[in-house]
Amino acid sequence: MARLPRPLNLPPTGWTLAGLLAFYVLAGLFGHDPWKNEDVIHLAVARDFLDPGHGLGLSMAGQPFLAPPLYYWSAALTGKLFGWLLPLHDALRLASGLWTALSLTALYYAGRELYGQHSAAATPLLLAGSFGLLVRAHEAQPMLVLLAATSLALLACALLRRKPAAGAVLWATALTLAGLGQGLAGLLVLFALLPLPIALLPERRALLLPLGASLLAAGAALTGVWLLLAAQAPLWLGAWAAKEIALWAQPSGYAKDLLTLLDLLPWFSWPLLPLAAWSLWLRRHAWRAPDILLPLAAFLALLAALPAYLAARETTAILLLPPLALLATPGVLNLRRGAANAFDWFSGMAFTVFAVLLWIGWSAMVFGWPARLAARAVILEPGFVGHFDAFYFGLALIVSLWWVWLFALPRSPYRCLTRWSAGLATIWLLAVSLWLPWIDYGKSYRPLAADLARQLPPEPGCIAARNLGEAQRASFAFFERLRFSAVDAGGETHCRWQLVQGNTRAELRPAGSGWQRVWEGSRPGDRKERFRLYRRLD
Repeated sequence: MARLPRPLNLPPTGWTLAGLLAFYVLAGLFGHDPWKNEDVIHLAVARDFLDPGHGLGLSMAGQPFLAPPLYYWSAALTGKLFGWLLPLHDALRLASGLWTALSLTALYYAGRELYGQHSAAATPLLLAGSFGLLVRAHEAQPMLVLLAATSLALLACALLRRKPAAGAVLWATALTLAGLGQGLAGLLVLFALLPLPIALLPERRALLLPLGASLLAAGAALTGVWLLLAAQAPLWLGAWAAKEIALWAQPSGYAKDLLTLLDLLPWFSWPLLPLAAWSLWLRRHAWRAPDILLPLAAFLALLAALPAYLAARETTAILLLPPLALLATPGVLNLRRGAANAFDWFSGMAFTVFAVLLWIGWSAMVFGWPARLAARAVILEPGFVGHFDAFYFGLALIVSLWWVWLFALPRSPYRCLTRWSAGLATIWLLAVSLWLPWIDYGKSYRPLAADLARQLPPEPGCIAARNLGEAQRASFAFFERLRFSAVDAGGETHCRWQLVQGNTRAELRPAGSGWQRVWEGSRPGDRKERFRLYRRLD
């Protein structure tokens, strides 16, 4: 192992750092079907933009979709630009990679501004190495827009003291992205960070002008987009605005949501939280310095603001990661030798063991060895038959060899961090390449949607939907371009076809009378979701 040539110098800089972060961003972003729940819903909304004559408002499966539009606009743009090169769902999902890359870039420059050039690479590597971001960064996820806005706001706070004009531009950009990416809730979350520069930096009066200018610029940009939507999609804009207002009329569960975030944080932010705590201990006598106080105050402000404006979920918790990554930066680069070696050893051994297990699981699914593991895979996904894919096998082999090569990293405070971040991305890429057929078999609705479409004429017209979940509606719309209408309160519909989702006989009955069942289906191994297609009797 010691004879291996060094794969890269530490700390990683320039194209080396860009390559490491690009590997993280792209690993597992492509190559898999739209998956159940959020991934397929957001992809289906973005897919509708590519239909001829579609306006700026959002829709999904023929029905208005009331949500902030920026992520879907960006996904539609990447789908249009790269749809000729990639499968459409991969081209649409590329937008997630772009927003994640923007977050990592902003944190790199924020780390450089606060801690210097030598420490700058640690901050984006820490964000990339957090457990909580891994899945969300590689699915269609609108919250990534607010993650990028939060990262830009942190960079703006760090820059305001030295470059107030640049800081003001970044603040205006962050506020605009927040408003278009998560609506009023996104704006209010960022407003929680806006007082930090004034409260924490000595040049308080001098900061009022650039911050005021950024507010005016963001307000002008949001107003311009609002007027454009009012002209191009007035009905959708009105419905979205009404939904935004209605959200504030709901009772607040602040304490419960705060506890949920605190419960998520230890594993979700790993290893950022203990490293951030170590930074605070190291700088306990100088914690009022801006490079420590700014990320600490930002983390506490976000922790206090998020439960007030956004539901406490894993997708929301990713907004706590950028300030934690900044706060953890001096800690990870100043670990005691024993702790750094332990972290490095744990990273190398843990991810190596996981990689070996993934290869063994792949062997069981493709070749039937080990036999007991192969039988277990079939039990979990009944009917699954593995097959050898030369492309994904080659990709997984190259990534595995690259991981082995990383054991030749030179001694450096960066070695444990680089190996951890690269190892996390390696395991993710191995999982979605070696196990992709098995994962798609359980998560994709493609075969079920194709089977349903075969029961319908080429132009089925209106299809009524009863008890059809949003993820299922999105899946059928994405894969087969099916459109659905709601059944009215009296159980009546003018549609000739009716699709019902349920689990019991009562749930699977059609709404109204005069219907004939023509098809029933479900995903393999899914005992909770069954679908029936009915045709109206003439």
